[in-house]
Amino acid sequence: MKALVMSLMLVPGLLLAQDSARPISLDEAVSLARRNAPAAVQARNSIRSSSAQVRARYGAFLPSLTFAAGVSQQDGTRFIADQNLVVAQDQPWRGSHRFNSSLQLFDGGRRWFELQAARANVDAAEATEVSQSFNVALQVKQQYFAVLAARESESAARKQLEQAEQQLRASTARVAAGAATRSDSLRSSIQVGNARLAILTAQNNLQSANAALSRLVGSEAIVTAVADDTSDTGAIAVSSDELISIAEAGPAVRQAQMQLAAAKQSSRAAKTDYLPTLSVSWGLSYAGADPAFRFTGDPRLRNLSTSLNVSLPIFNGFTREQQVVTARVAQENAEATFRDSRLIQRQQMTQQLGAFRTAEAQIEIQLASVQAGEEDLRVQQERYNLGASTLLDLLNSQTTLDQARKALIDARLAARTAKAQIEAIIGRDL
Repeated sequence: MKALVMSLMLVPGLLLAQDSARPISLDEAVSLARRNAPAAVQARNSIRSSSAQVRARYGAFLPSLTFAAGVSQQDGTRFIADQNLVVAQDQPWRGSHRFNSSLQLFDGGRRWFELQAARANVDAAEATEVSQSFNVALQVKQQYFAVLAARESESAARKQLEQAEQQLRASTARVAAGAATRSDSLRSSIQVGNARLAILTAQNNLQSANAALSRLVGSEAIVTAVADDTSDTGAIAVSSDELISIAEAGPAVRQAQMQLAAAKQSSRAAKTDYLPTLSVSWGLSYAGADPAFRFTGDPRLRNLSTSLNVSLPIFNGFTREQQVVTARVAQENAEATFRDSRLIQRQQMTQQLGAFRTAEAQIEIQLASVQAGEEDLRVQQERYNLGASTLLDLLNSQTTLDQARKALIDARLAARTAKAQIEAIIGRDL
């Protein structure tokens, strides 16, 4: 009884914490998480990095430009030992500058293949961003639904407490009338204590779910789900065959497909080392002395150079062969990953569809079970009040009803979670 009293003293603090949480809708929670979650930020930055790589691949087709310039001047003295003289030195300014440009005319197609690989990496990064976005949404929905489940559990526990207190009043009256033993009132008191503990447990679960939801959405203040009707779990109007077909082309499969495309282009680029390269370069330079401080000087000291180079590596210690094998292995691995990703998405979609349909059926069954349990408890309560049944019969009915309520809450949570899993697989909201 002391432990029960101590636990009940915590109820006002828990209720105050619940009231201080800011309610947000599910859409708002998902939007905040997609903006603040580290995984979502990293996925968006991956697109930026891949896009910068594409820009660099385009730049490889343009000529390179380099400019350098400098001036120097030395002053001092020089000692001539055989004449025992110190001679002052005053050298003029020496300036130099150069401007170079080079362009690779032919490289066996390497730059083109690398450009295609970079484009495929951008597509893969975009697919990854979509996949991460829905994975973040899935985590938010799971915690959001956990908040709703905790509230349902608290509501069920309050009903349990109300019924337990009613049983306690009835048993106390029967004991006072000599129609029942003192153990009846003690058992009823225990039921009241268990109901109050169930309320505390549900409130603690609610606080934990609120804290987890706040972390996912990146909120400094504690947020919670909007107090709304928790009986609606949503429906899926799309057929199972259509959902499986969509899943086989979902974000995860799209990501694997683009990674395979990039691996194919990289494999082709590795083979270009067996082909010659052709490049052209042009340069303009100047170096000379001038008494004035300036970069330019006598134009006759300028040099202009143009060159055309052809290069064909004959043997480089099997480095080309190693690169070709590495690229080919990466391509084969990407092919296996792409094939497996389609099968995984089909498997997961089948599992989640089955879980959703099963949860829907369980909800219907448990709704009927709760109604039957409430009616059975009402009858047993009346029979007990009339002395036609024992307290054990009444407690059994109460336990059956409590289990049916819990099973209904679990079924609703399972249905919501399965639907969120399906949305994450296909990369769209249903």
